Amino acid sequence: MKTLKFLALTLLAIVALASCSDSETYADMKKKERSAINRYIANQKIKVISEDVFNAQNQTTNVDKNEWVLFDGTGVYMQIVREGCGKKLESGKTERVLCRFNEYNILESDSTLQCSNIYGSNWQYECITVKNTSGTFSGSISNKEFSAMYKTYGSTAVPSGWFVPLSYIKLGIPASATDEIAKVKLIVPHSMGQSNASQNVYPCMYEITYQLGR
Repeated sequence: MKTLKFLALTLLAIVALASCSDSETYADMKKKERSAINRYIANQKIKVISEDVFNAQNQTTNVDKNEWVLFDGTGVYMQIVREGCGKKLESGKTERVLCRFNEYNILESDSTLQCSNIYGSNWQYECITVKNTSGTFSGSISNKEFSAMYKTYGSTAVPSGWFVPLSYIKLGIPASATDEIAKVKLIVPHSMGQSNASQNVYPCMYEITYQLGR
């Protein structure tokens, strides 16, 4: 009887150890995310520049050279495709910002379109109420009914990575044929991403336009 009990306990221990060895740790998931980002950068032939170079270039990225700046503090990569018309959001100000976007999950592939308010006819702009507090931006989605992000993830929270460009782009409303709204591309790690990316530890690439809402 004691032998059978010992064998049963031994089998349970083996199963438990196998289960632990098969489970993916958070550290493993972060390594997988890092590998996915590096793969995307290599496949897209992205030239990564430092913040020092970015600042020396008057906070611009050369699109012809496919430059993206890496912000070490957040892990976000950004390419400014268009700076935009209008002006930057000043400290202490709150504005409605309208965004159009494509979101790609780049964990397993470079081009898995996961969420968008560009494709399809049911979506409008993501309307985000944004506040600048001494250079720190915060806000939330205010048009839940027509928000692709809200419909997909069930939250009015804005991915933190979306606020990164606001220090460098202008917000305005085109007043002439030559005026263009701001457009950026972002690689956003899970720590700066939407709720599903944060929970499941995967990076997203975004193409986003920003304009002032009235």
